[in-house]
Amino acid sequence: MDQPERADRKVGTVRSPYATGYPVEWEADVVLRDGSTAHVRPIRPEDADALQRFQMAQSERSTYLRFFAALQRIPERLLTQLVTVDHVRRAALVAVRPGTDDDGAGREDIVGVTRYDVTDDQPGRRTAEVAFNIADALQGQGLGSVLLEHIAAAARERGVHRFIAEVLPQNRAMLGVFREAGYDVEQHLDDGVVSVSVDLDPTDRSREVMADREHRTEARSMQGLLSARRVLLVGPADAGTADAPDIDHLLVARVREAHAADPGDTELLVLGDDVTWADLAPESSNGGTSGGSTGPDTPHGIDLAVVAAPPDEVIDAVRRLRGTGAHGVVVLSAGWAEAGPAGVARRRELLRTAHGEGMRVVGPASYGLLTNVPGARLRASLALTAPRAGRVGLFSQSAPTAVTAAETVKRRGLGLSTLVSAGHRADVSGNDVMQYWQDDPHTDVVCLYLETLGNPRKFSRIARRLALVKPVVVVVAGRHGSVVPPGHTVRATRAPRRMLDEVLRQSGVIRAENTHQLMDVAQVLAHQPLPAGGRVGILASSPSLAALVADAVAAAGLTVVGPPESLSAGAPDDEIAAAVDALYAPDACDAVVMVSVPVVLPRTEAMARAVAAAAARTGRTTVVSALGLHGMPDELAASHDGREVRLPAFSTPEDAVWALGEVVRYARWRTQDHGSPVRPALREGVSDGVARTQARTLVESLLGRHPDGTVLDQEEATELLACYGLSLWGSRSVRTPQEAVAAAQELGWPVALKIASPALRHRADLGGVRLDIADAEDLTEDAERMLAAASALLPAPDPVLEVQAMAPTGVACVVRSVEDELFGPVVSFGVAGDAVDLLDDVTHGVPPLTDVDVARMVRGVRAAPRLFGYQGAPAADVAALEDVLARVSVMADDLPELASVELYPVAVAERGASVLHATIRLRPAERRTDALRRALPG
Repeated sequence: MDQPERADRKVGTVRSPYATGYPVEWEADVVLRDGSTAHVRPIRPEDADALQRFQMAQSERSTYLRFFAALQRIPERLLTQLVTVDHVRRAALVAVRPGTDDDGAGREDIVGVTRYDVTDDQPGRRTAEVAFNIADALQGQGLGSVLLEHIAAAARERGVHRFIAEVLPQNRAMLGVFREAGYDVEQHLDDGVVSVSVDLDPTDRSREVMADREHRTEARSMQGLLSARRVLLVGPADAGTADAPDIDHLLVARVREAHAADPGDTELLVLGDDVTWADLAPESSNGGTSGGSTGPDTPHGIDLAVVAAPPDEVIDAVRRLRGTGAHGVVVLSAGWAEAGPAGVARRRELLRTAHGEGMRVVGPASYGLLTNVPGARLRASLALTAPRAGRVGLFSQSAPTAVTAAETVKRRGLGLSTLVSAGHRADVSGNDVMQYWQDDPHTDVVCLYLETLGNPRKFSRIARRLALVKPVVVVVAGRHGSVVPPGHTVRATRAPRRMLDEVLRQSGVIRAENTHQLMDVAQVLAHQPLPAGGRVGILASSPSLAALVADAVAAAGLTVVGPPESLSAGAPDDEIAAAVDALYAPDACDAVVMVSVPVVLPRTEAMARAVAAAAARTGRTTVVSALGLHGMPDELAASHDGREVRLPAFSTPEDAVWALGEVVRYARWRTQDHGSPVRPALREGVSDGVARTQARTLVESLLGRHPDGTVLDQEEATELLACYGLSLWGSRSVRTPQEAVAAAQELGWPVALKIASPALRHRADLGGVRLDIADAEDLTEDAERMLAAASALLPAPDPVLEVQAMAPTGVACVVRSVEDELFGPVVSFGVAGDAVDLLDDVTHGVPPLTDVDVARMVRGVRAAPRLFGYQGAPAADVAALEDVLARVSVMADDLPELASVELYPVAVAERGASVLHATIRLRPAERRTDALRRALPG
């Protein structure tokens, strides 16, 4: 896959108008289509030799497609030009992997390169010519698509909004990369060459394409780990002492003991006992990136390595795994980021080394990996006995939580398909495992115990996609996810503590508070069908129990159908059968709760077996709370048409009803309309692309004048908001009554008068606001009183007032957005007044939002009835309000430089919504956790 740059093209030295150094933030590790990895970084002058080697290794066809000429070697002058860039008007990225030279020394080999050169530098329409060249051996592995994402992201940061390219018609692969990326693409044939033009503004389609590719590659990389059959166990180089073994030796011993007790279908090779590094070394090496011929199908090839050793030895072991066929390494030992800055640096080196060798990292401080796939049961963990096979996938981070969850699963007889412990999740995270589980035929229910969320935007996107086809149950350590255990590195956040709840709600996942609740919900989902609705029938062993269960059902938001059935412990079989048949009659209810707690007589199996048989026969969701039963007992198993059904049993009726309520809510969410991304037409008279370009140009200009950030004045705020179709109500700043009258005559009567200070501009109770002033006499008197009040209340010696034409009367609302370091843009909504300020009556959303998300935000505040005709007041134009909120969310998503936006008040009248004041603060943008390019943690 190659895209041309003519060999005879003259590339002169470009003087950048910006002072910029090497953009280290452009570096990233990426996953390719086959699940392997590579490192992408900006090109450097010292890459000249590597670029020449890359060129000489290319086929004649690839060379011709790239340069429109047979060019075996790049001329020295052109070579110097290609590796000399300013990272602004001319930029280039290379994909590299470790290689070896003829003497066996290590080196870095280029396997792909992309570059852009600005050709049109007009502000707001900067255009650049783009070129690609991919190593023959990696063509078809998706590297060209990855490089396009990364060079496009880099170009957008430098103000480039369009790529152009010249491609030979026979270069179908490169034309496909442009066409399939999802951007707006134009192309035409001219003089035997296809001219391509690519608009770099992200589209719904480009986001969807990136997400699909990300899903496929990350799922493939996880498949390589979880399908491992031959595992290498590496311990510390120091032999240790039998009297006082250190933790690493204990970890190695535990893995060996666990494998001896339950090997599954895994062949465990212990370094030093079964094999040596010499045995695993490639049999031959001809330089380059191949690394030799050893692989998983050769006598000493491996699929996976499990390592417990000091950090430096772990990194050395990863380097020695080159050429063995290993897809990844599980690091059991700790001592990395929790050891301080030096440990963080070692962790980065571990990731860089592993990704460079094409491997993923599970850990550090991992409990290991375990699968129960028939014929491919992986045993690479510290678990002495594995849970029985089942349909639940379980992910945890630290080893202690993995132990707790695994033992709980075993006690309940629940059964797992997969257990993944990511430890400190330096690399592999819950996001990767969710990508894998989405298509895994052996997993029906996904359970996650998360201690931290390193990338909540990506989590929300992946979890929402997964939850549409499989239920996802999540526990987050700490009520608000604010706990950061040692060894974890997470960006700081100033988002509201309820923000995590909103992310989970948007994702469609089921939130559990602890491991107990996690398993309660999982055992319903794993063994019962999703209920069709929330109508619940009750069968209890006493009237008092039936009443308690009915109250719990109502508290869970469900509906009790008919009078609950009560059967005593000694009820005859025919009475039990009649009650059960009535409860399970067609359309009698959507779900059944059975509770049996005998007081004197011993519990019999008759009621349990009758209910189990009816549930199996009808397929009706059923939960049970019976004395002495917990988990998935045999007593609650029944068969129908050759299919076994087990009813989940709970310790208390409240647990059973709570779990059922969560499952009903999830089933409703699955069937709801989740809407479509809000994409309002931005600016009248111009295309959305032009409007976005105008906004970016304005932001770049303002930050160019104020590199540390700035608060926009009214004129600047008006111009920026106009790019997104938002009109700011006109106003004038004045200092005297005479100036106020002149401003009112210019704006038109009646007017509002406000103290311009942020502390008083909304405080009518302190004399900071006067409305409906109809003439000059009243305005003069009000201005004099307000200036006197301002002088008394404010420290400023010369207070400023604001005159504004009266907007249509309506409900005052506030719309805000804040750029958070962890969550990205966080949009909030509230009805203005004390409810917002004192009671925190605010809803939040993380863009991109759908129309359903926006509607929920408006209706989700407790003061929302004021918008819908509260106590006889006219109903407000909610559609206009939702349009304002949608436009703010799009603007915040487009412009990470927006540190904060506050539209307050937004007056929502019977017709229309008026933005009366805006406070907008800009600051230089940081790369978001979920940028529009695929990248691994690092």
